[in-house]
Amino acid sequence: MGRGKIEIKRIDNTTSRQVTFSKRRSGLFKKARELSILCDAEVGLLVFSSTGRLYDFASTSMKSIIERYNETKEDPHLTMNASSEAKLWQREAASLRQQLHNLQEYHRQLLGQQLSGLDVEDLQNLESKLEMSLKNIRLRKDNVMMDQIQELSRKGSLIHQENMELHKKVSLVHQENINLQKKVYKTQSNGHPTADFSPSEDGKH
Repeated sequence: MGRGKIEIKRIDNTTSRQVTFSKRRSGLFKKARELSILCDAEVGLLVFSSTGRLYDFASTSMKSIIERYNETKEDPHLTMNASSEAKLWQREAASLRQQLHNLQEYHRQLLGQQLSGLDVEDLQNLESKLEMSLKNIRLRKDNVMMDQIQELSRKGSLIHQENMELHKKVSLVHQENINLQKKVYKTQSNGHPTADFSPSEDGKH
């Protein structure tokens, strides 16, 4: 179960109030530091506890931040510039929202949805874009298939070459076995000479 909402009111218990102050202060200073880093903002933060102790954070110099604050507060042009900047960001956000809406609508139309508001010319343009997209997809598919065929052909050539090398090795081993058998047969023949049937001096065998 999720945590219930905490009622925002003064904490009566002194110990609980000090613990909460310490935790909330740490979180607040962490957020201030992250804001200055992430957004390149100049941030200054001053906090006084209930006992009067000062806690402060400054992304640059607290003195320069306070001076800048005083100058901005006293100069109406700077305030006007800040207001103009806010309006600029509001217009930018509205433009981005409109672009997002247009992209989402275009995406749905590509899926064949929400076509009721399109006239013949719009439908023809959409059809042309779909045909072009389909053509690009088919071209990409053909290229991928051709690459795969070439890769398979290359692997087939390597396998054929390996088979040829293996066949040569087998033939060489076979020839070596034949030569070895010949040597063994020759050695056996030399160890058992044939009988001498030449006639003796007295004519007797």
